[in-house]
Amino acid sequence: MEKVLIIEDDRSIREGLKYYLEQENYLVIDSKDAFNATRVLHNNLDTSIILLDINLPDINGFDLFPKLKEILNIPIIFLTASDLEVSIVRGLDMGADDYITKPFKARELLSRIKTVLRRVNNNSNVINIYNITIDLNQAKVLKNGKDLMLTALEYKILLNFALNPNVVFTREKILADVWDVEEEYVFDNTLTVYIKRVREKIEDDPTNPKIIVTVRGIGYKLGDYHA
Repeated sequence: MEKVLIIEDDRSIREGLKYYLEQENYLVIDSKDAFNATRVLHNNLDTSIILLDINLPDINGFDLFPKLKEILNIPIIFLTASDLEVSIVRGLDMGADDYITKPFKARELLSRIKTVLRRVNNNSNVINIYNITIDLNQAKVLKNGKDLMLTALEYKILLNFALNPNVVFTREKILADVWDVEEEYVFDNTLTVYIKRVREKIEDDPTNPKIIVTVRGIGYKLGDYHA
């Protein structure tokens, strides 16, 4: 049974989420502030995932994030009352596994939790996305069984999305993730070209992408067709 730590100062939200997740067979522990959160986590090192509110009464979630990671390197989903681009980008750049903006439906949050945990617990060497198969052992990408012959950088870009469903990647984060000291650096003004090339190979209709979709003003994410 997976254990979830909820760090949220709003009692009604905290207790509502705890009740809902317990009905879904999760073990739930909680904290109303950052100070108690670190103590609770120290005493629950079998925790699987953390739901972290950004606006806490003692320190904000962004400052608490690295402290939690030092105690236990597990997935963290930010809960935020702001849908401002700067907040979303900051959280993702820090390494958050996902974020969800209040108000949200408990079922949507549950879906995000399951997706993140599935990715962490997935020991398979094959990833299926719509009609695309990524063979991690051979570093090959197949579409309906046919090898798409992606270049090394195209493969890295696609794999980044495949391993992180529901995560919105900024352009800067993509560049940082695909850069390799043995390869030519991909500059920002060429990233669009690489995304276009990947789409031309994997999408049924590259002009209307369903697998790698654009998030206006932020970057890109995996579409709704991931398995």
